Amino acid sequence: MNPVDSTQTTPAAAEPAWQRVSPKYAWADLGINVLLTLGIAAAYALVMLFARTAPPLPVHLIVAAIVIILLINCVFAFRRVRAIGYVLRDDDLLFRRGILFERFIAVPYGRLQLVDVTRGPLLRALGLANLKFVTASAATGVQLPGLPLEEAEKLRDRLVELAETRRSGL
Repeated sequence: MNPVDSTQTTPAAAEPAWQRVSPKYAWADLGINVLLTLGIAAAYALVMLFARTAPPLPVHLIVAAIVIILLINCVFAFRRVRAIGYVLRDDDLLFRRGILFERFIAVPYGRLQLVDVTRGPLLRALGLANLKFVTASAATGVQLPGLPLEEAEKLRDRLVELAETRRSGL
């Protein structure tokens, strides 16, 4: 009889292999944020123009603030996209996103009611698509952004197939 060595540890459970979205999605994310920032700046300029009052801050400070916001956004856009991932597990799809506040969502295959591929003009130009999952719960509205179109369509078909085989009381 062999004595058991109490200093030995059991191998840790294997970390799931996270699938990442396309790095090109950072450009779409960045483009949307730049447009929003410039839109807010333009709205502010129009309000000041029609109010015919001097802006509360000098113009060069306002421009500097806009430039700083855009630069910070540029740095974090690529990091935000790297933080998005998904794993197809045995019974569910695990989705994560977020840098400072990470969010993990597990969507059981049997609860999937709709898997939708959507593409706006910017995503079409980049050859990307969003995959949207709808379940009976409003809290699990998951959208997986920035997938290459072929991968999004294959993943949609696979998830629909898994959902049909694991339907749970719907």
